[in-house]
Amino acid sequence: MSERPQEAAHDVVDLLLRQHAEIRHLFDRVEASAGAERTAAFERLRRLLAVHETAEEEVVHPYARRHIEDGRDVVAARLAEENQAKQLLSDADYFGPASSDFLRRLGDLRLFVMDHARHEEEEEFPRIRAHASERDLHRMATAVRAAEAVAPTRPHVGIESPAANLVVGPFTAAADRARDAIHKTLGKRED
Repeated sequence: MSERPQEAAHDVVDLLLRQHAEIRHLFDRVEASAGAERTAAFERLRRLLAVHETAEEEVVHPYARRHIEDGRDVVAARLAEENQAKQLLSDADYFGPASSDFLRRLGDLRLFVMDHARHEEEEEFPRIRAHASERDLHRMATAVRAAEAVAPTRPHVGIESPAANLVVGPFTAAADRARDAIHKTLGKRED
């Protein structure tokens, strides 16, 4: 893909849908590759999932909770799914692409993430689009991009609320980004 999903959309729903498509593409790339290529593809997937979910938790879900019908229930279900997805992603990341059961873990993660994305695409996003003005959709897209720019790059289980993201997020993001920089400098996976 030549254009990055984050740069392509001015409407938050379009932005998130494009990111969901990129996540599907990255799952395919991880599954189809091996060795260093698989590791690099998985690192991109892990990073996109982590920043995407954080931005949804900070921007999209609070809007949905306040403005859509049954917003509290819809968001509570999405947050529970995100917590489980973070656990599965954390496990896959911990054991890494070289582990003997990585593809099984990745398959479990993929099924869960795709089910979660389907719930968002069917239950949350259409309601947001129906309620929000064009200006609101644009503002949320801008806010999502800003949140992703400073979000943690690894999954942190149990940090799904906007308050937790605001209190703990900057510290975990700094630690994640330092770890990513060290990893990139060393050119190998840290254990």
